[in-house]
Amino acid sequence: MAGQKHQQTARRHDRVAMAPWRHLLVLVAVLGSAVAVAGRLVELQVLDHEFLREQGEARTARVEPIDANRGVIRDRHGEPLAISTPVKTLWANPGELPSDHPAIPRLAEVAELDAAQLRERLAKNSEREFLYLRRKVQPALAREVMELGVPGVYSRREYRRYYPAGEVTSHVVGFTNIDEQGQEGLELSFNHWLAGEKGSKRVLRDNRGRTIRDLGPIREAHPGNDLGLSLDLRLQYLAYRELKAAVEAHGARGGTVVMLDVDSGEILAMANQPALNPNDRGQRDPARVRNRAITDLYEPGSTVKPFTAAAALESGEFTPETVVNTSPGYRQMGAYTIRDHRDYGRLSLAEIIIRSSNVGISRVASELSGKRLQNLFYSVGFGQSTGIGFPGESVGILPASVNLRPVEVAALSYGYGLSVNALQMAQAYMTLANGGIRYPVTLLKNDETPKGQRVMSEETARQVRAMLARVVDEGTGKRADQGIYRLAGKTGTVHLVGASGYESDQYKALFAGMGPVDDPQVVTVVTVDAPSRTEYYGGEVAAPIFGRIMGDALRLLNVSPSGGASMADESAGADGGQG
Repeated sequence: MAGQKHQQTARRHDRVAMAPWRHLLVLVAVLGSAVAVAGRLVELQVLDHEFLREQGEARTARVEPIDANRGVIRDRHGEPLAISTPVKTLWANPGELPSDHPAIPRLAEVAELDAAQLRERLAKNSEREFLYLRRKVQPALAREVMELGVPGVYSRREYRRYYPAGEVTSHVVGFTNIDEQGQEGLELSFNHWLAGEKGSKRVLRDNRGRTIRDLGPIREAHPGNDLGLSLDLRLQYLAYRELKAAVEAHGARGGTVVMLDVDSGEILAMANQPALNPNDRGQRDPARVRNRAITDLYEPGSTVKPFTAAAALESGEFTPETVVNTSPGYRQMGAYTIRDHRDYGRLSLAEIIIRSSNVGISRVASELSGKRLQNLFYSVGFGQSTGIGFPGESVGILPASVNLRPVEVAALSYGYGLSVNALQMAQAYMTLANGGIRYPVTLLKNDETPKGQRVMSEETARQVRAMLARVVDEGTGKRADQGIYRLAGKTGTVHLVGASGYESDQYKALFAGMGPVDDPQVVTVVTVDAPSRTEYYGGEVAAPIFGRIMGDALRLLNVSPSGGASMADESAGADGGQG
């Protein structure tokens, strides 16, 4: 009994003896934990503070782009030809919107999407945080979608390019892609000028990705610059309307109209067929997109004869009354035969232009050197860039005068063996209209008259203009006479070139001219490709288009009526010659 008591007493003494060590151990553990917590707090608040702050903001704050408004393109009177309007873009976060979400069918219905395709896209991009649903839709549609409250679906503001004049100005203005980057026309060549500089801003979002606060811009967006064109939308509509009607009436493959201001080189109208509506992305195939007035080359045919006459007059060896014998109506030059529509006999230089005699003008050229002819052609703009800076411009071909054979000089005199575009031809006729000065052509509105270059004497230009007036009054261009304004111009008809050379049954009908004769204000060039009806001469097809366009254009420009006492006889369209 006494032994048991002794053992119990010993154990109590042992427990009392161990108590301080236990207390110390607990105290050390508590202090260690406190130190660890304090150290961790120091690490988080001091050492890792910046990292954690960035991580926190990354989960709540986002940087969003601020789109810049693209500059407006306007005509010479301030009418908008291309504008950017605010629209909405719908996008989704696939991480928040699983492909099996029950709201997807309704979302697809309202957003006008295919539900199966939408599920497939969400599944394929499940690891991403951004997926376009619909780009640049009307705000009303975007509002309907957002009102569904589907998780992970958001909208943002963008801009969409719109072309008020549609296909009327499409070949000049061009168009942009969905990201507002120029793809064709002036939208492409002036893309840097028109495109604004995008900005960015920081926004605060909640845990569902919804923007709850705009924290302000990081970088301001800067809108693009506006672009003022030389085009007159009234004249552009007029040219487009007449050309389209004529191409349809003649079953033609296409056509072009170019109109220039005589005293400035400004392009007032430039229309092509076939056309495209730039607001409809489905129409943007290559055949419709190109600006034929600048990209397409052709042999100018008889429309170049006035410049051969000008070279002859400039030589001092010819006057408008100088007589040339064109009998018997053809001219043999080695293996080549030059023909007229009939035997015109003896013709003055003026009558050669009026009757469009190939034999006559080739005999005139044979009296001149090939170098003299080539120099004048080059000085009016053939064989060189117009300097307009338009994408896809074709320079054309003007043979060098070195070693030109006599037959090549003869062919050159009536428009074969060289190639031009319609704008080059209009620029060349401008020198005849304004007294022999060549101005640079431009699609931008000029605030000041540009410095021109004299390429022929004023007297030569006046004499050639008088010949061209008689072409309309009594020659191959009678159908250009619309009875109100006295006009001047030259017809042309050339074979189109195909894969195997000249196509015997395919023609290009041409007319180039100016008006009114006593004080030219406007130069216009008309081309019609492959008219399929029985009429295909320039005097039959292109001259009437020219007359209608010029008559209406001069009225719109408030030019006083002159000349043309009566309407021309419509049945005399192709009188005499190849025009």
